[in-house]
Amino acid sequence: MRTLLYLLQKEFIQVFRNKAMLPIIFVMPIIQLLVLTFAADFEIKNISYSYVDYDQSLDSKRLLTRFEESVYFKFEGHSVDFKQGMDLMDNNQASLLIRIPKGFASQLQKEGSSTIMLDVNSIDGQAASLSYAYAQGIIQQFNAEIIQEWNGLPSKIRFPVDVRSRYWFNPSMEYSSLMVPGILAVLITMIGMFLSSMNIVREKEIGTIEQINVTPIKKVYFLIGKLFPFWVIALFELAFGLLLGKIIFDIPINGSIPLLYSFAAIYLLVVLSLGLWISTFADTQQQAMFLSWFLMVIFILLSGLFTPIENMPDWAQKVTYFNPASYIIKVIRAILLKGATFKDLKVEYAIISAYALGMLSLAVASYKKRT
Repeated sequence: MRTLLYLLQKEFIQVFRNKAMLPIIFVMPIIQLLVLTFAADFEIKNISYSYVDYDQSLDSKRLLTRFEESVYFKFEGHSVDFKQGMDLMDNNQASLLIRIPKGFASQLQKEGSSTIMLDVNSIDGQAASLSYAYAQGIIQQFNAEIIQEWNGLPSKIRFPVDVRSRYWFNPSMEYSSLMVPGILAVLITMIGMFLSSMNIVREKEIGTIEQINVTPIKKVYFLIGKLFPFWVIALFELAFGLLLGKIIFDIPINGSIPLLYSFAAIYLLVVLSLGLWISTFADTQQQAMFLSWFLMVIFILLSGLFTPIENMPDWAQKVTYFNPASYIIKVIRAILLKGATFKDLKVEYAIISAYALGMLSLAVASYKKRT
């Protein structure tokens, strides 16, 4: 046991003396958490738009006023005709062009309906869909106001079905509340995998691995000494990230922090084992970084961080069963946002525990005390 304690002391000293690792441990998580949370925001605001109003009626101006008052749209200028409006769209000055035809108000009064055209820049399909949905919502609200005026009755009489909605788990609909937990999961994954793979490979590069291999130190002690510091550092980064998320983004913490840490502790065994496994056949730190990054890209894209797993093709959904990052993202979001308990997450606990046992066994078996 004294041998293990000396090894752990030596590894902690070595980690904090390594100038290449310190930025990865302390600088990278803070920058990525702050930058990615603001950048990875799928909520669209300030949608630039222009309009062509051929009708110039009171009703058309009322409709356009609704767009001007919306926080989702940003007025870029009135277009004289369709060609000028499309020029704005071609030059990326406007993403939406509203065309109100001549006779819009009169047709609305006579027939009870009319038509307007929405031309949407759809290079980014998701942005186009949201822009159209926001515009459609404004138009539907305008329709309800017109119908209410015609009838001269309260809206609750005109529409007997009163629909009321509630947003659960994220009532304010803040996108940061969704992204911060996911980004935290990715950060501890990167720290655990990158640093554990680079640390052992560094011993190969500087030639000290041969000296360690000829010592009577047991392989288990050596591997614990190599992995335990990064296990502690990753858990510390998780705590620091949660603190930043609460202070800066005010993320909700509705569940048990000890429950979250118990899952993260098991999950990190999976990540550290992957790093150890990579280090067994990588000869340089550069190779270890490339291999780790290759796996990280796959893990992130198939984790559900940016795209819901339910929206992926069937084959991709099946692949996510083998993606450990998908479990940590699901669990950390469920605990923080939904207040999930162990009973709710027992399946994820069982899967990640089996994953950790399997990967740890594979990594230890792959490492040999010989060159």
